[in-house]
Amino acid sequence: MHERRAQAIDALRPYIERARGFSGWTFDDVAIRHLGPTLPWDYERIAREHALAAASVVDLGTGGGERLAGIVAGAPGRVVATEEWVVNAPVARERLAPLGVDVVRADSLRLPFAAEAFDLVLDRHEALEPAEVARVLGAGGRVVTQQCGPHDWPELSRYLPTTAFPDHYRAYQEGFRAAGLLVEDARWHEERIAFATLGDLVYILLLMPWDLPEFDPVASIEALMTLEEELGTDDGIVVTEIRYLIVARRP
Repeated sequence: MHERRAQAIDALRPYIERARGFSGWTFDDVAIRHLGPTLPWDYERIAREHALAAASVVDLGTGGGERLAGIVAGAPGRVVATEEWVVNAPVARERLAPLGVDVVRADSLRLPFAAEAFDLVLDRHEALEPAEVARVLGAGGRVVTQQCGPHDWPELSRYLPTTAFPDHYRAYQEGFRAAGLLVEDARWHEERIAFATLGDLVYILLLMPWDLPEFDPVASIEALMTLEEELGTDDGIVVTEIRYLIVARRP
């Protein structure tokens, strides 16, 4: 058992080291397979359609600006992005500066912008405060957000102390309505995905401390080995991924 444990830890070390040097917010180097129907909406297409028609846009929690760069390329309006993480903010500035996008270090729950400053608020997987979003939207303005479900990858909770999150799918809709917005679209999607290796899963978990605070793969190696044994299939380690989309508009 000791030898097997040591081998499992050695197999994870490259992923642990890679996570320490992570910046930006893309996971193209993570081997994930989608086992069922993929998302029935295209967030980037929807966001771009609205961005091309907006005079002013803000993207909350832009990460390294990877997706925003494609969304607003050629868009005629003023574009601002927020990013709180000190590691990502300079990455986003370097990527987005050639597009004329200003990057502001800010908490997405307390926006440092004037009331009615934007025609469009974009948010992909960043926490938001509905009242704050409504405050910075001008008349006719929209918010487009895609979020992870409150119980994303629920299978993991059998093995690791994952954080339980509130049901923001309903809370955000209720919050938008309470702030005077009209919810135009609200969709929920679940699908099975497979991580090719335990290392790929561990790498992702290390980048999401809000899901597993103080996660230590070495200290948790027995639980991870059990997880791999019980959730592993010919496709990889299979879990359920949950995403939702909300589009709301200020009259």
